[in-house]
Amino acid sequence: MELQKITPILSVGTQNTRAESVDGGQSSMFADVFQSMVDNVKETDAAKNEAYYALATGQLDNPATAAIAATQAELSVSLLVQMRNRALEAYNELMRISL
Repeated sequence: MELQKITPILSVGTQNTRAESVDGGQSSMFADVFQSMVDNVKETDAAKNEAYYALATGQLDNPATAAIAATQAELSVSLLVQMRNRALEAYNELMRISL
């Protein structure tokens, strides 16, 4: 059985610069997941803002579209916060393990 190398946990903002210097160009899956979640939050927030703008200017035929976009943005932020909390709990649990 072949053992896989453990990649370091990197912050989202320094994913590309530090990941390449640490492990030869490969970024960690952990950082990729969080980066995609942050991107999802940005996208849903932009869609919400666009729907609200269209609603305010009278360009939106169905006002429920704005409510749906707002709910999607709220849920994506909530999911990101929950994932962050779970990651911190896991990190704290690993720190409590004595070697």
